[in-house]
Amino acid sequence: MLSKVVKKSVIAAALALLAQSAFAVENIKIGSVLSVSGPAAFLGDPELKTLQMYIEKINAEGGVLGRKLELVHYDDGSDAAKANGFTKRLIESDKVDVLIGGTTTGATMAMAPLVDKAGLPFISLAGAVVIIDPVKKWVFKTPHTDRMAAEKVFEDMKKRGISKVGMLSETSGFGSSGRKESQTVAAKYGITLVADETYGPKDTDITAQLTRIKGAAGVQAVFVFGLGQGPAVVTKNYGQLGMTALPMYQSHGVASDEYIKLSGKAAEGVRLPTPALLIGAMLPAADAQKTIVVGYDKAYKERYKIDPSTFGGYALDALNLSVDAIKRAGSTDKEKVRTALETTKGFVGTTGVFNMSPTNHMGLDLSAFRMVEVKSGDWQLLK
Repeated sequence: MLSKVVKKSVIAAALALLAQSAFAVENIKIGSVLSVSGPAAFLGDPELKTLQMYIEKINAEGGVLGRKLELVHYDDGSDAAKANGFTKRLIESDKVDVLIGGTTTGATMAMAPLVDKAGLPFISLAGAVVIIDPVKKWVFKTPHTDRMAAEKVFEDMKKRGISKVGMLSETSGFGSSGRKESQTVAAKYGITLVADETYGPKDTDITAQLTRIKGAAGVQAVFVFGLGQGPAVVTKNYGQLGMTALPMYQSHGVASDEYIKLSGKAAEGVRLPTPALLIGAMLPAADAQKTIVVGYDKAYKERYKIDPSTFGGYALDALNLSVDAIKRAGSTDKEKVRTALETTKGFVGTTGVFNMSPTNHMGLDLSAFRMVEVKSGDWQLLK
């Protein structure tokens, strides 16, 4: 018979082995707060669908570091206050390892102070430059900034001899920031904003603002900065007012097939900057992004029977960047993962090629944007 000492040793060893096994199979928790309902749902819904689909795929292929990924997600209903509350829950109760979300700028900025205090790696899916400028230690983002969008648009305008522009922006966080950044960089491209109008995210008629822009002295083009259904309302009103002689430019906030569907024929000729995903099939074979954007497009259509959007692409990039960082860190230690994110180099995503640093928590340049124009109800890549 075994002595009591031996028995205790065997039991202790067995318990230790069980504890190690339990630890080894503990899931890696990916927290997420997205606007799956409310005015920003057309952004948040594809983001959630993308995370769900690719986390299943990663798990089916063996997970990360021998562990399964677990998505813990909440819908903020396009309400920044709710985004703050759910972030607190993810940190304190769910104890997630990484946070992806903040569909809108407002939600992201409501979440940022909490992740900073908790020391949690957070990758935002929102556009405003304020998210990463100034740099926040724990906050990163995948979409291009509103400043970049303004620069890409003004670059195209300058090429076409356009110098006097009527600005129309949404009063949301995204639109307000876009307006400010457009004002900041306009002079760099020889652009003068001869009109400066705004509209609310829920406005159903914007003809008064457009009429004032139409009457502005010397105006040569209209630049709209907004997201959701608002820009489509603007586009319809623009068509109804017979303003098509004035070229219309939109921001990347409408880089989705849904914008064309909502705007109808009035969208014909509209130009905007977009990530490669929107025109993946048009990219040359040698383009670094072609494989990932075409692969994502195919997988999303097969799974959901609808076209993907660039917003879902932002979520895919955030997930893949997180997984890459965890692999390079060799653990889910939050500081190690944060450092790995910050040192990301040459990472090809749907949004562009990411090269991050301690002073750049986005890592994209203007080459990550492609200029497109609506032609015959579809997108056409501009040379």
